[in-house]
Amino acid sequence: MSSHFAQGGDRCGWPQVVLFDLDGTLIDSVPDIAAAVNDLLATEGKDALSVDEVRMMIGNGVRKLVERAFAARDIVLEGDTLSAMTDRMMGIYGKHLTNETTLMPGAEMLVTAYARAGVKIAVVTNKPEGFARTIVEHFGLGGSVHAIVGGDTGPARKPAPDMLLHALELLGFGAHRALMVGDSPADIEAAKAAPMASIAVRGGYTTVPVDELGADVVIDDLTQVPQAIERLKEPV
Repeated sequence: MSSHFAQGGDRCGWPQVVLFDLDGTLIDSVPDIAAAVNDLLATEGKDALSVDEVRMMIGNGVRKLVERAFAARDIVLEGDTLSAMTDRMMGIYGKHLTNETTLMPGAEMLVTAYARAGVKIAVVTNKPEGFARTIVEHFGLGGSVHAIVGGDTGPARKPAPDMLLHALELLGFGAHRALMVGDSPADIEAAKAAPMASIAVRGGYTTVPVDELGADVVIDDLTQVPQAIERLKEPV
């Protein structure tokens, strides 16, 4: 369990802020992402990738996704060529944001319940901020999410802690009052670097076993977040 949490003081009322990753944590977006990737590959005459293949490529932003997708078809993209292909991918994916994307089990109830209880909610994602806002609004969560920080918002992307710290600055809280909930190495490494407590959720997009991510608690799905929080609040 995080020693910095014990040093942060009073557990009463903790957490005051919950930061959520988006893809693989709050939403299952891989069907739409895979459709966009395959549309992009088709423009270059390349064979489609499976949804499972694309799932393992998600987690470090659109540019890295495009790089990995073409590498899987033995094409190395870099520099201006990669930038141009990433721009093309952005245009394609912008039309696929919510066609087949669904909320993860428990996501809506969890976010809305904590927001009603006075907890500040932020979405911190390597996905572009505009895309994230569109998705959050599409699922009716806009009134419960108090800040959205995306991969193009400005701060260095996860696994650097900068995006998490920027969200906390927007909301007016320190890291010892916050909790990060995510599914990938980038999420948990960012939380540890902040540093703040973290929960890892199974069933997301990671090539590393969830139990090896180094989160303070690992859960099977979002319905278990309240119990995980109670575990974190126990004396060290």
